Parts: sequence; C-alpha cells; structure tokens
Amino acid sequence: MKRGINMLLLGSIELSDNDVTCAISDSQMNIQDKVTFPLTKPSETFDKIINYFQKAPTVQAIGISSFGPLELRTYSARYGYITDSSRKNWNNINLLGTLKHYLKVPMTFTTDVNSTAYGEYIFSILNSNPVMSLVYMTIGKGVGAGIVNDGELIGYKGSPEIGHIYPKRHPKDQNFKGTCPYQGDCLEGLVSEEAIKSRFNKSYKEISMFNPIWDIVAYYIAQSVIQSTLLIRPQKIIIGGDIINKIEIKKIKTQFAKLFNNYLNVGDSNQLNDYIVLPSNSSTKLSIIGNAALAKKAYYANN
Repeated sequence: MKRGINMLLLGSIELSDNDVTCAISDSQMNIQDKVTFPLTKPSETFDKIINYFQKAPTVQAIGISSFGPLELRTYSARYGYITDSSRKNWNNINLLGTLKHYLKVPMTFTTDVNSTAYGEYIFSILNSNPVMSLVYMTIGKGVGAGIVNDGELIGYKGSPEIGHIYPKRHPKDQNFKGTCPYQGDCLEGLVSEEAIKSRFNKSYKEISMFNPIWDIVAYYIAQSVIQSTLLIRPQKIIIGGDIINKIEIKKIKTQFAKLFNNYLNVGDSNQLNDYIVLPSNSSTKLSIIGNAALAKKAYYANN
C-alpha cells in the first residue's frame, strides 16, 4: 500500500453476521487496503483486528460498525458494547473500549446498517449527485434500516427498527403467523429469509421469482417504504439485502404505486425508478466508505 506525503489514512472495521472486514481508506474514500476474515470468538477476532492495524501504515481515526444490539448512548457506562447478542460468545462485549485501548486513535461506533446508509450518502456526494436525505433498508436474515437526513444519522439509541412495524396483512397471507420471536407477524416476521423458509420449508434461493410469494413480500415491503416516505420525506429509498434483486425491486415499486396512489409527489413512473432503487455498491464497500467518512469527522473533531 502506497502512502503519499501527509496523506490522511482512515480505518474501517465492520463486524457482520459471519465475517469481519478491516480496511484502510484515504481522505477521499479511496480504499487502499482491505482484509476479511471469519468472525470467531472475541479474543481471536480482537487479535486479528489489532494485528492488522498495528502492522499497517498508521491510520489517524477508525470507524467501527457492527451487528447488534449495540449501546450507542454516549452517556451510558456501557457505550460501545455489543449487548444482548444472540451470537455465541458475543454477549456483553466491550468492542469500542477494547479497540481504543490498543489502537489509541479517535473512533466512531455505529450499527452495520448505519455505516452502509452513510456510505450511500457519501458516495452520492463523491459522484456529484448528492442525496442529502435517504433511507437504506436491508432485507435478509433480518430487516434493518439506516436513515441519513441532512448529512446526519437518525436514531440516538440505535438504528431505526423499521423491521418491527406492523404492515397490513395481504389477503392471501392471512393465516401465516410470522417468525419474529418477539412480535410474530411484524415486517421482519413476514419477509425475512426465515419467514419465507417457514412458509415453504426451503430456502428463498430455491423459490422461483414467478411464485406469488414474491408479490406478497413486495406488498409488505412497499408498506414500509410508504411509512418511510411519510415520516422522513427522503430524496431516495434504497433497498438491499439477500432477498432483493431487480425483479423484486420492480414488484416493490408496483405495489408502492398502487398502495400510495400518488398521495405525495415522489415522481411519475419514470422518476419512481430513481426514488426506490437498489444499492449503488456492495454493502461491504458502502460500509467501508461510511465508516471511513465517520472516522474523518472524528479526526477533525479531535484536531
């Protein structure tokens, strides 16, 4: 990795469902180096993260994002912790405090979906097409959302929990109880990978896109897009995650247009294609950009 004179280098650390990605970026969010390794028990994971940054050229700040639940309230004694995680060995782990102890640079701390949403925001600016207000939804094993409004992340205690809203039930899906262990038939309980598998006893990957279930899923997701539209009034709503593809995003737009019935102007049929969109990049790249940009803010706040 080459480093120019006085180049500001920024670090990114993302803990996802199965992997950890560490990366180094310059101040223009150009990724200089990246490594991904499996998420194992905390001691091994910390060793690999710390070893990576200690051997790499010195970074001036690091952005950290992680699966949750996280303690994001800065006044809390447990700020920086992964709290009541369902992942084995990752319950009540002081993620931020441990990394600060060894790496000793300014750090930011947020959820994985927040860093991805912020990455979309920064990417739009870098490409001279700024989106100042956006909702980023990810739909896969769970349903998460990150919201950026006027350049700031929304949600002091954590990411918005859009996955746990209650959508109106589809007429042909009245008897499915849902799979959410807390609420049953909330959005996550109706459209997640587990929810689809529970209906058919097989993975979503094995179900044809011609199956009516995908119209039902789109019906539920479209309702969350409507709620986001009404509450946030964003410029753009971005939907990603494992179960989302070009066919499903088209179904979501169709359901949105029917249900919303032009109540507010989010654009005609052509402009709707610019309102509800797929992610601009992979979630990994967006997370690195988002974490590095947040780290840059922390660097200048400390200098």
